[in-house]
Amino acid sequence: MILFKKNIIEDWEISESFVRASGPGGQNVNKVSSAVVLRFEAEKSPNLTEPVKQRLKDLAGRRWNNEGAIILQVDETRSQSRNREIAQQRLTNLILQAIVVPKKRRPTKPTRGSSERRLKAKKERGDVKHLRGKAELW
Repeated sequence: MILFKKNIIEDWEISESFVRASGPGGQNVNKVSSAVVLRFEAEKSPNLTEPVKQRLKDLAGRRWNNEGAIILQVDETRSQSRNREIAQQRLTNLILQAIVVPKKRRPTKPTRGSSERRLKAKKERGDVKHLRGKAELW
C-alpha cells in the first residue's frame, strides 16, 4: 500500500510483473527477469477524484492505456528490487504531480508605462534602421 498526503493507493490497484531486460548484465540478462512492469489501475481507483484522474491521464501520456491503467516499465539497473523501487517512486511522483491543482491564468492588461516604453523602443529602433539608408549627396 502506497500512502500519499490525502490518498491511499490500495494493493489491488497495483500489479507488478517481471520480464527480461535489455542492456548491461552479460549472460545474466538472458537468465534473470530483472525488469519491472508496474500497472496501476488509475481509472478504477476509488481514492482519486475525477479532476486528478484527468490530470494524471494528461501527465502519463502514452503510458496511459485504453483500459485506464498506467503502465511503467523500468529496466535501469541489474537489480530487480532496485527497479521495483524506481517504478514505485515514478508512480508516486506522477500521482503527486496530478494532485496539485494548476493555477488559473488571469489575463492582465499591460500598464500604460510599459506600453509607452515599448512604443518608444520601437520608434528608436525604426530610426536606427532609417539611418542605414543611402547617404544623401548635396
